Amino acid sequence: MRWDRATRFYPIIDCDVCAAEGLAPLAVAIGCLKGGTRLLQVRAKRGSSALFLALADAVVAAAHPFGALVIVNDRPDIAVMSGAGGAHVGQDDLSPDDARRVLGNGVLGVSTHDPVQVDAALQSPADYIAVGPVFSTTTKDTGYDARGLDLLQYAAGRGKPVVAIGGIDLTTAPSVIAAGAAAVAVITDVLRGDPEQRTRAYLAVL
Repeated sequence: MRWDRATRFYPIIDCDVCAAEGLAPLAVAIGCLKGGTRLLQVRAKRGSSALFLALADAVVAAAHPFGALVIVNDRPDIAVMSGAGGAHVGQDDLSPDDARRVLGNGVLGVSTHDPVQVDAALQSPADYIAVGPVFSTTTKDTGYDARGLDLLQYAAGRGKPVVAIGGIDLTTAPSVIAAGAAAVAVITDVLRGDPEQRTRAYLAVL
């Protein structure tokens, strides 16, 4: 994949977060696509695999006319079945090696939270590594305190694109890119208003 302005903003469409805001995940995804992003992730930590697959199918279909890449969180199998462009795994999911076996040639990302995990990810078959939480966040309990920009700077420039995640908003996003991130991943803050306009605002500052 190409890391450029259109992929610099990486919204994560989290079903639980959308539900808490009374929003439909598919509608949020479509808003982000209309706003200009060409990279997004679908995440469903709860619920049935069948419902997750149905959502992934719908988001992939919606993304196709935009030429956008859809990443499926945790589930390389659903990524393959839905025709998504890739999958993203965490430290407690399939290893990058096992995920690659399921995913094939799709884009593979892996989450990291400390230097040891970063070093391992750089040696893995992952195409990009996510680093965080950069700032304090309540969206997901990773078990790790905010890392600031230090871990991001440690990971950047070492052969794989780095995606920053965790507590990033419109005011801090530019500093994260300046520190070496290829993209900023945002979950909650994209819902602080209309997702289409929020995406446009992020792309404008990035």
